[in-house]
Amino acid sequence: MADTATAPPTGPGHPAPVAEATGISKRFGATVALRDARISIAAGESHALVGRNGAGKSTLVSILTGLQQPDTGSLRFSGEPAPAVGDIDAWRSRVACVYQRSTIIGELTVAENLFLNRQSPGAVQPIRWKQLRLRAEELLGEYGVAVDPAARAKDLTVEQRQFVEIARALSFGARFIILDEPTAKLDARGIGRLFGKLRDLQDQGVAFLFISHHLQEVYDLCATVTVYRDAAHILTAPVAELGHQALVEAMTGESASLAAVAEAPAPTTRADSAELLSIDGLTLPGACEDLSLSVRSGEVVGLAGAAASGNVQVGEAVAGLHRAGAGGISVGGRAVRTGSVPSALASGVGLVPEDRHLQGLVNNRSVAENATLTVTDQLGPFGMVLPSRTRLFARRMIRDLDIKTPSAATPVSALSGGNQQKVVVARALATDPHVLVAIRPTNGVDVKSKEFLLGRIRQVADGGKAALIVSDELDDLRVCDRVVVMFHGRVVAQFQRGWRDEDVVAAIEGIADSGTASPHSPASGTDEHGR
Repeated sequence: MADTATAPPTGPGHPAPVAEATGISKRFGATVALRDARISIAAGESHALVGRNGAGKSTLVSILTGLQQPDTGSLRFSGEPAPAVGDIDAWRSRVACVYQRSTIIGELTVAENLFLNRQSPGAVQPIRWKQLRLRAEELLGEYGVAVDPAARAKDLTVEQRQFVEIARALSFGARFIILDEPTAKLDARGIGRLFGKLRDLQDQGVAFLFISHHLQEVYDLCATVTVYRDAAHILTAPVAELGHQALVEAMTGESASLAAVAEAPAPTTRADSAELLSIDGLTLPGACEDLSLSVRSGEVVGLAGAAASGNVQVGEAVAGLHRAGAGGISVGGRAVRTGSVPSALASGVGLVPEDRHLQGLVNNRSVAENATLTVTDQLGPFGMVLPSRTRLFARRMIRDLDIKTPSAATPVSALSGGNQQKVVVARALATDPHVLVAIRPTNGVDVKSKEFLLGRIRQVADGGKAALIVSDELDDLRVCDRVVVMFHGRVVAQFQRGWRDEDVVAAIEGIADSGTASPHSPASGTDEHGR
């Protein structure tokens, strides 16, 4: 597909692009990370960069921020050549990146984070704390960030930490900010506030490179989109002129749609199918109260809700991560001791956690070691782990989940995000669980990996087991037979297949009447708790 947008014009009356990369190539050994890639971002523009995991986005970001030097090509900021390697202050004055994993130091205050390593005018001059807080207050006020400079960063919300990182970047003089999956941990309200702040900053001339796997956000925020595939630039086009299907096809090189997973005929769950997961009157302090839910053999149930709904805590409780204040959980008729991961594993629960980086992976260990953590007792006699059995087991899982890795011994940190997520799913499936709990299972993965992972979860149920998908992502929920929506710790609505986006979103946002459901909602014989 050819470009339908060209680089912004320059010359009198037309400022140079705030950032422009042309002919960028980068190789790591035998791996081509970028091949003659290019991108151009205009001042005040919100420009999306999309592509499958491994398309070259991360390598481009590392080059745009001075962490890597290209083998070929040129990089310019506002018409001037990129700073010299190692000139940190010069790079900071031109570009900053707000990563998916926050770089804010939790134990420090907001003011200390904003002026880290520049708290005083000179190295030997004492820090004037009152003056530092005043400077922080002025900086936050300048960009409309309502955060107390004296607050500990660890006490801030994800959204507030992002605003602090953006304000810190702007304080160095940068007017070009890269946002790497900024909405991954935000609910709908948080995303709305973030986008509102970004639009305000655009009006002040700040440009953003927006990297996201949530394609609808590209249409909501950005004016221009650039697509990378297989380490190369594919197209740059105005967002308004590029349809959803055309964008997906540019990313994948083929016609692809998540709707294929959702629209595939689902087996009918019989009313007399075995109840594999039963949550009865569950109360988790600060998360939910008197919540009941069941999932039967052959069924995929979605547990939807915003960040404060309690749905994630319920999913984690099924996997033994939280102790119940009241009520109980059983799997296949066997009671699970809440707050006990070994009890949940022994009962037949597999978990795909919310954050693969913090909860799902041991980064300095191999793919094989990560994929077999839940089955080490099966890999050798008398508590020993035999490397040969580990490799054999891991190879089968790599094949079954189509994990792209040089070998089972490759460190899991070397894989793309989508393949890392497949390793997490492989580990959850290694025990052949009766109930698979998948919390935001496609977070931060590309379209094709998302399609594959959701299809794999569907296969678990089709094989006679049960799956609980905990997510507020509509694409995750489309594969479900039934969606149960939580709001502030309670079930407020349920929807059968065929639900409308606006109905589910309204329930998630708490603007549907409590306890109601759409015309597509539960079949007869289902009570308010999904039984």
